[in-house]
Amino acid sequence: MPDLPTPQDATEAALFSEGWDAVLSYADLCTSGSVTAHQLATEAFALGVREVRAAERTHVRGAGRRGARLPTIPALLTAVRDTAAGWEADGDGHKLDPELRLWLNSGQAARCSGPPLERPIALRGLRDMQEADASLLWLAEVEALPLPVVARRLGLDPATVGDELDQVRTLFRDRCHRAHLDTPLDAQCRSYARLLDAVTRSQAADTPGDLSRHLATCVRCAEAAACLRLHGGGLPAALAGGVVGWGGLAYLERRRRAAEVRLGAGRPGAEADPGDTEEGGGRNRALRGGLLAAAVLLSALALGVSMMPFGGSGDDTAAGGRDDRQPVADPSVSRSAGRSAGRPATPSSSTAGRSSATPSPSGTATHPGRTQPDPEPQGSTSTAEQQSGTAGPAGASCRVAYDVVSQWTAGFQAAVTVTTDRPLADWQVSWSYHDGQQVGQMWDATVHQDGAHVTAAAADYNRTVAAHGTLSFGFLATWQGANRAPHGFTLNGASCAVG
Repeated sequence: MPDLPTPQDATEAALFSEGWDAVLSYADLCTSGSVTAHQLATEAFALGVREVRAAERTHVRGAGRRGARLPTIPALLTAVRDTAAGWEADGDGHKLDPELRLWLNSGQAARCSGPPLERPIALRGLRDMQEADASLLWLAEVEALPLPVVARRLGLDPATVGDELDQVRTLFRDRCHRAHLDTPLDAQCRSYARLLDAVTRSQAADTPGDLSRHLATCVRCAEAAACLRLHGGGLPAALAGGVVGWGGLAYLERRRRAAEVRLGAGRPGAEADPGDTEEGGGRNRALRGGLLAAAVLLSALALGVSMMPFGGSGDDTAAGGRDDRQPVADPSVSRSAGRSAGRPATPSSSTAGRSSATPSPSGTATHPGRTQPDPEPQGSTSTAEQQSGTAGPAGASCRVAYDVVSQWTAGFQAAVTVTTDRPLADWQVSWSYHDGQQVGQMWDATVHQDGAHVTAAAADYNRTVAAHGTLSFGFLATWQGANRAPHGFTLNGASCAVG
């Protein structure tokens, strides 16, 4: 296993600490345990740094025009995916998450490294931008860093960085529109290209029924719609799903939680002012390596806290003052990434628990430390009690909150939170639907559905729940005609109150 590369200067040391944090977070999603997560992260980080440095040297020797490449953090995340693919090819796939293995052997994974015109729209759009613009977009939208922090890291004016971000979003949209038109499209897709561009420009524009039906069945056009629609809060999910690929939505949630913890704790090193760093320019490489090691240790601590289960610690509440930009389970991302949200890996030795791999339900007041996922939801959010009018049996020892996080044509994302008065060594939550809804992908639990009856069973890492504690999980599902809230919630066979 290769050693972590040594930073060449203080600027690279700060970049490495931030990049390692992101790489380890994604590697943990991709693997089946903390040891293999660290191994994958180390190999991928070494590979990614070599590729980034090689690209920098090529740019310095060139005639001034930058070749198409990703910013540093997306490039390092791509190296994680490539390293995982190498493990699978070399017979070490048993170390990886089973759903990632399925994805790596599917056509979706092949698109990420296949012919350029066949790659995801978001990936092509980001690569086609200047690196400074692409970095601004990624740090603000995907890494969820506050704009003053982004401005300081990129050397921008904090007073104007918001306007620059708006311009960069528009630039990204234009690049994606051009990439969509350059894609080999069939006659039907090409006939909708101009209409798709028009309806995604305005938040008030209605999507015609025929276009909506087309987007429900065409992955490429749905991907393009997610990238072209700058309003509605779906841009972070479109970026993560298109560039990272598998696990994009789960990575988004982890980065938001990690950003809250790091910034709340005043993490040193990574936030240091560049001018202060230059004053120490005479320090030797060993000292810079020590600073990097400290920064990496603090990053690991932040990552560990970000993996804590919702509602499990009062410390989580200190991190929860944000966010005005939260991921939305955009329907196009759900179609294009397939099962991309993935399930988290088994717990690491340095963490007390695990985070949910889905945005937490909005409007749920039982978890003050959880972020609000959807300030501009595509569908209504309401509890099961409000929708069905049933409050469950009196004196029940558990209470359920069922929230529709977002909803779109023929699909929706939901979150379930259960509070139990009794300690649990294992759990199963069951319910029944009124309208034939079909649950697809589920995270933080495994799903079984028999007709209208759905059962969610605990994952390996969240079976135990303390008395008066909570458990939560989320899922994507389909609906037709109506999407009423389910009824008959039970926890381990005992009826639960709803609300």
